[in-house]
Amino acid sequence: MGDWQLWVFKSDPANRGVIMDRGLWAWTRHPNYFGDACVWWGLWLITINDWAPLATVGSPLLMTYLLVDVSGARLTERYLKGRPGFAEYQRRTAYFVPRPPRSARR
Repeated sequence: MGDWQLWVFKSDPANRGVIMDRGLWAWTRHPNYFGDACVWWGLWLITINDWAPLATVGSPLLMTYLLVDVSGARLTERYLKGRPGFAEYQRRTAYFVPRPPRSARR
């Protein structure tokens, strides 16, 4: 869903150089990475048994860490840092875990 929303947004020439802040992108700056993390945690939840939770929890923890702090979201933030409007977008939009957007008036 996030990819489709971004594709539609970028397909409009009027949005060139504009920060995407609609749809899922209004609730989190990284909806695709959040979705990826949910997949990893979901796979872990459906495959655990009596002994496995402690032995296998490292996989979704590592993937979430990589998505949030090492590659995905962190690199995207660095790339967008100097763009006009990005600081305001950061102020009103959750970094990773979705939440309702803050008012632009604050």
